Amino acid sequence: MHAFRYKDNVLCGEEVPLDRVAEEVGTPVYVYSRRTIRDHYRRLDDAFSDIPHLICYSVKANSNLAVISVLAGEGAGADIVSGGELYRALKAGVPPKKIVFAGIGKTAEEMVYALRSGILMFNVESETELLLLDRVAGELGMRADIALRVNPDVDPATHPYVATGLKEAKFGIGMGEALAVYRRAAALPHIQVVGVHQHIGSQITSVEPFREALERTGELVRSLRNMGLEIRYINIGGGFGIPYGEEEVPYPVDYARALAPVLREHGCTVILEIGRMIVGNAGVLLTRVLYRKQSGEKRFLVVDAAMNDLIRPSLYGAFHRILPVVDHGREEETVDVVGPVCESGDFLARDRVLPRSEPGDLLAVMSAGAYGFVMSSNYNSRRRAAEVMVDGEDFLVVRQRESLEDLVRGERTLT
Repeated sequence: MHAFRYKDNVLCGEEVPLDRVAEEVGTPVYVYSRRTIRDHYRRLDDAFSDIPHLICYSVKANSNLAVISVLAGEGAGADIVSGGELYRALKAGVPPKKIVFAGIGKTAEEMVYALRSGILMFNVESETELLLLDRVAGELGMRADIALRVNPDVDPATHPYVATGLKEAKFGIGMGEALAVYRRAAALPHIQVVGVHQHIGSQITSVEPFREALERTGELVRSLRNMGLEIRYINIGGGFGIPYGEEEVPYPVDYARALAPVLREHGCTVILEIGRMIVGNAGVLLTRVLYRKQSGEKRFLVVDAAMNDLIRPSLYGAFHRILPVVDHGREEETVDVVGPVCESGDFLARDRVLPRSEPGDLLAVMSAGAYGFVMSSNYNSRRRAAEVMVDGEDFLVVRQRESLEDLVRGERTLT
């Protein structure tokens, strides 16, 4: 569910007509719905209400301070993968004891920052990382709470670029090695083992891979407790899928029903690292048609948003619905929606059936709230888009459009 609907033939975000946003802020522009973000978080929180749990919003999905602060106000924690994301989470008001630091390449500097900030725990991805964290914590006279990220080797049936729990993935520690690494961790003087972490991938549209992975992780928890380790947290990661088109996907309550029996058996607090399910359908990208072009039988709409603004279609072949902001009731046609970037891979949609658009018309690229702006770049020296939050009948620019001066900030010329 989301709050983007047509009213009098104009697409609105909550009660704000999106053509008004485009006229006042310009395009391309990302527009997020505060109501939708809060509603999605509350549905997820309610679904797991019978189990001790902590929802750590996955900051990598959308790291805008306004988005994070809305969720912090709802009681969310943060799943972070860099010192920069830690800075954003703290600045947005997330309590340190609700922050979990994941990622395979943490630096010593980032470890120091996180330890001094008092975060809840680290998700450790390798034995070498474990040894570095022990040394860094010792130098600070502190102890680091950790969970090891284990690979349950379950096929998540998603795009291979976002399948992270298979044995050939760069992430985590294989199940066959996990007990030995946990023994090593338990013997280190500045490490405190508190949990187990798994994350099998992203945009997974079935509950079965999660249930299978959790059962394997549960067997590990039993073995660790038999070793005398106090396992208080099971972190099931994230990856809950959303509908980008007409596909059917599970609801939060479906995941909770499937996973609750295993979670209750172990009596742990469950940590969920959810991003896309909360913010994905809470955002759209507005773009304006620049030109119509025909090459033989092929029709193109050239728009002012490009792969540098939303890379998912070019990178993954990802599908995003595209809707006219103003529905003129025109006949449909088959077009490629392409941007101005000098790459053949610069497209938002290929062979898409859309109502005819003319230069100056506005289009909304739907389900763009996750992995949209955060993956944008300045390729072709294009300024990154503005970001807007709608709230009822009002909206606020929550990130200004970059200026030309922003493009060269920190650089210098040579004479």
